[in-house]
Amino acid sequence: MQENTSIPAARPRSAMRIKVCGMTLPEQVNALDDMGVDFAGFIFYPKSPRYMAQKISPQKMRQIRGRIAKVGVFVNAPYEELMRTVEDYRLDMVQLHGDESAFFCEKVANYVTVIKAFRLSDNDPIEWITRPYHDSSDMFMFDTMGAGYGGTGKKFDWTVLREAQLDKLFFLSGGIEPGDEDTLRDFAAEEAGKRLFSVDINSRFEVSAGVKDMTRVAEFVQKLKEK
Repeated sequence: MQENTSIPAARPRSAMRIKVCGMTLPEQVNALDDMGVDFAGFIFYPKSPRYMAQKISPQKMRQIRGRIAKVGVFVNAPYEELMRTVEDYRLDMVQLHGDESAFFCEKVANYVTVIKAFRLSDNDPIEWITRPYHDSSDMFMFDTMGAGYGGTGKKFDWTVLREAQLDKLFFLSGGIEPGDEDTLRDFAAEEAGKRLFSVDINSRFEVSAGVKDMTRVAEFVQKLKEK
């Protein structure tokens, strides 16, 4: 299947922010910036099929221009290695998707914005799980529990957040796909969605691992950001 990179004219950014994760092609990152996407995620986990360290060099990353923020995704990376990657790739934020401790998150957050990801299953005590990280992370991310680490592509039931008392901005991930735009906007208007900082999309918008279907992404962005 041939990759479709055509996109509509640039659109202004709005309060409904969007992160597209698993990027491996600089030209697609530039296209995301043109269409008004707020964050691009780059996975620095060697076991991921979207591992990008061998596909985008630090030099190529520094050549990516525009307003889009670059988010590095890490899983249990050693501190020195993580910080060196942040510096080499000029990352704006890091997303910690493993078993990182609150102390580790705080140490990293002294230098760069930290998003701590939580993989949730049904009936998990969300407030209890997130409480140790409240003061050591800048934002949270909620995703679906699965085998191993990283995203699963499985739909996350974000209605479970309605019962949680969360005083923290968060990213919403987990199998978000075309057609979810109205439901996401409805959730953002609820009390539980007032802390929703950004939605995070990935595998449901791909031609192959790390290669996005830019037409599907553009249509999703347009529908989600329209008033």
